[in-house]
Amino acid sequence: MGNSPQSSKGNFYEGILAMTWISETLNQALGERELKSISQQIGADETTTANALETSLPTLIAALKRNAHGGDAQGIFDAVARDHDGSLLNNLDHYLGHTEEGQGDGILGHLLGSRRSNVEAGLSRASGLNMASMGKLLSILAPMVMGALGKAQRGSQLDAKGLDVLLDQEAHDVERQNPQAMSTLNRLLDADNDGDVDLSDLARHGFGLLRKFMH
Repeated sequence: MGNSPQSSKGNFYEGILAMTWISETLNQALGERELKSISQQIGADETTTANALETSLPTLIAALKRNAHGGDAQGIFDAVARDHDGSLLNNLDHYLGHTEEGQGDGILGHLLGSRRSNVEAGLSRASGLNMASMGKLLSILAPMVMGALGKAQRGSQLDAKGLDVLLDQEAHDVERQNPQAMSTLNRLLDADNDGDVDLSDLARHGFGLLRKFMH
């Protein structure tokens, strides 16, 4: 006899564990032209912008995972299903030309809440961007991360549990690349942390998620 629906679903989720989506999707979508556009918008050189992207992406992945594990997996699924179909990544030129119309600040408010200013301060020190530029970068990147999540949801027909599994694996892969830096990021995301954490290990070694910009 074949697998029951429950065991089949279990095998399906196990298959997700072999995949990474968000960083790979953004690696495919982002190129030198997009990096230049983001650099111009935040008022920084391209090298500093690339370093800031490398520190910001794992932070947003970690924040998504924490929110999902904190009981908001269904809320993340609902937001992705409603507002983030991934089409934004198919026309990044248009998006990057209209970021002021985007949903970045709303996404960051939901993911980071009262921790946002502390997170921006920590990432600013790690990347070399000033606070204003880091805030703008995060607001540009957040809808792109949600778009990558939307592509994964639609491509694999994931439900809330499937997205939770995917985010867990993404965070695990990030931690495997640089466990000490990931531990520091988690402290930065703690609600009672004052933001004064040492991100020097992250600044030195990064995570290698956006490979094409890391030389």
